[in-house]
Parts: sequence; structure tokens; C-alpha cells
Amino acid sequence: MQHIDRTQVRRVRTDEQETDFAVWQSRTPQERLATLETIRSEYHLWKYGTQPGFQRVLRIVKQE
Repeated sequence: MQHIDRTQVRRVRTDEQETDFAVWQSRTPQERLATLETIRSEYHLWKYGTQPGFQRVLRIVKQE
């Protein structure tokens, strides 16, 4: 799981800040996906206390 680097925080006035759209457009697709994965992982840990995994699938085949 990737952690957010909180040392890169800076304060700006509300009227000087970029829009969310502009911020995300300035990121590469790889950075966007990495951030999305981090948010998803943190949500699952908060909501369920664990990371989701694959469920086991059992298929019963009737032999004749």
C-alpha cells in the first residue's frame, strides 16, 4: 500500500488555489491511478478492517 507523503503540504489562500480539475490534469495517468489505489486501500481498511481478496469459487460438475 502506498502512503501519502504529508511533507509536501503547503498553505494557499482560497482565491489563489488551483481547481481540483487542474490539479488532476497536471498529474500523469500513473500518478492518478496510484493515488486512486491508495484511496481505495485506505477506504477498505477503514470500512472493513482488511483488504479485499479473491473469493474461493467451487464448481460441482455432475459426472455421468
